[in-house]
Amino acid sequence: MKKYPSVKAICIALIVIGSIQIVSLLVKNITILSMDSTLLSTGNNLVESIMIKNTRESFTKKRELENIKQEIEIASLQASSPVIVYNGMTMDELAVKLELSLNSNLKGYGMSFAKYSIEYGVDPYLALAISLHETGCTWNCSSLVRKCNNVGGMKGSGCGSYASFASLDEGIEVMIRNLANNYIKKGLTTPESIGKKYAASTVWPEKITNYMNKIAYAVE
Repeated sequence: MKKYPSVKAICIALIVIGSIQIVSLLVKNITILSMDSTLLSTGNNLVESIMIKNTRESFTKKRELENIKQEIEIASLQASSPVIVYNGMTMDELAVKLELSLNSNLKGYGMSFAKYSIEYGVDPYLALAISLHETGCTWNCSSLVRKCNNVGGMKGSGCGSYASFASLDEGIEVMIRNLANNYIKKGLTTPESIGKKYAASTVWPEKITNYMNKIAYAVE
C-alpha cells in the first residue's frame, strides 16, 4: 500500500518553500536597490564632474577675454599717446625743430635728421650741427652737398677723395650712422671728444657747440 505524506509534513514543506521565496525576493530587491544607488551615485558624480569642467572652461575663457580686452586697451592707449623721442618732443616735433635751422639744399630734410638720429642713438642737435658746419647749409650748401649728397664731409670715393651718395636722404643716414658706429659707440659723445678724431682744427668743437646752441634755441 502506497504511503502518502502526512498533512503536517505537507504544511511544513509549504512553509519552508514560502520562506525560501520570501528570502529570495528580499535578496533580489536589496540587489536592485544597491544597483540603483550605485547608478544614482555614478550619475551624480558624472553630472558634478561635467559642471566643474564647464565652470573651469567658462572661467578660463572669461579670463582670456579679459586679457585680450586689456591688451587692446593698452595698445589703444599707446597708439593714442604721443611718443617722446628727444628733449620732450615727438618725432614730428623734433623734425619741425630741426627744420628751423635748415636752408638751401637741406631744406625739407628735418625728418631725415630726426629719424636717423633717433634710430642710431645720436644726439640730433649734434648730428645737424656737424652737418651745418661741414656743408655751410646754414646759408648755401657746398658743392659737395649739391653734387655728391655728402652732408658730413666724409672721405671716400665718387667725388674725388670724398664719398658720393645716390640721394641726400642716403647721405644723411650714412653720415649719422658713421657718427654712431665710429664715435658715439666708442664713448666719443661730445664735440670735444669727437673733434680730436673728426677734424684737424682745434676750434672745431667750439664751432659745433655754437651750432648746437643755435639749433636748440631756434624759433619760428
